[in-house]
Amino acid sequence: MTVTRHYFPGNNTPEGFFSYYRYIMGQREASKIICIKGGPGTGKSTFLKRVGALLAEAGEPVDFLHCSADENSLDGIIAVDKRAAIIDGTSPHVIDPITPGAVDSIINFGDFWNDRKIAGCKEDIIAGNEECSRWYKIAYNYLSAAKCACDSMSGIHSEGIEVSEIYKLAADIIAREYKRYDISLKAGQIRKFFATGITPSGTVSYVKTLLTDIHRIYFVNIPEGFGSCSFMDILLEGAVYRGFDAEAYYCPMDPARKIEHLVIPELSLAFITTNQWHDLEPWEITSEENEMREITMIDISDFESAYFLEKQSGLLGKLSGHYRTMMEEGIGALAQAKRNHDLVEEMYVRNMNFEKIDRLVEKTVEDIV
Repeated sequence: MTVTRHYFPGNNTPEGFFSYYRYIMGQREASKIICIKGGPGTGKSTFLKRVGALLAEAGEPVDFLHCSADENSLDGIIAVDKRAAIIDGTSPHVIDPITPGAVDSIINFGDFWNDRKIAGCKEDIIAGNEECSRWYKIAYNYLSAAKCACDSMSGIHSEGIEVSEIYKLAADIIAREYKRYDISLKAGQIRKFFATGITPSGTVSYVKTLLTDIHRIYFVNIPEGFGSCSFMDILLEGAVYRGFDAEAYYCPMDPARKIEHLVIPELSLAFITTNQWHDLEPWEITSEENEMREITMIDISDFESAYFLEKQSGLLGKLSGHYRTMMEEGIGALAQAKRNHDLVEEMYVRNMNFEKIDRLVEKTVEDIV
């Protein structure tokens, strides 16, 4: 079975658009990185989908990198075994060649449009882009307000949690999973992405696709707003210091600090946090061959004071309501931004030569395979 995984290399966050594109593929590890340039509606995402699908059909493991502005669109693909990546290098995640010719190349989709006709849409395109930007600013303000409510919930939970028990739990897991491995002279590499995206359609999670080849999985149920930074950081450091590469998937509400999920491919090990915003049940990740996995369930609520939580339940409920309202408003603003973006896309779509792009798909697959 060909392994295909899905995740977001960038995200809509309280800090604005947050990019982890630099972790897609390093210059030394890559055999080929293709940067795509072009406007909206020029066929970049369709091109990526078709190339990715053909590679998967040929038996190549493929990572599909989704766009947080539209989860049905792609911003890139990785042909894992071929060490090749194709990345949309246009705003807001501008990517340019670092080692042109030796590693990087550019495909300019501007070669396939009608300059004269698109120039005739200039004012409408500019106005549409400005309106789109305005709605993104509104969305990020709402997400920032939601983050304030989330931080308040986190503060309450931190007062009621038995921190020493959390550290003891992490130490027990490290002893169980890593005790056979010595500290390495060379630390492992960390790749950072998002499994959950805040999109115009709501919060979208692809975490299930990351677990296809993982045989030992810890499900860590966390209360809404709980700050799990220290717990997941300890587990990450335990693997990296022993020389294992790791994939850290961050929370879009705290994109630089809070790890939601952790995957250590070489150990076939994953730590997955669950709550009402990204829920997942063990039976959902059973493989097509019904291969059994070793599942460990952990509930962080077990380490909180029930008496304290009962006293704070009214405030937590109110903050949760504010958080949900601000998230819904933010997502609504993202949807409005997408509607404006779609109008701009239409001006490009009707002025593109897609037949030339069709031929480019086949050539690109041949170059990678």
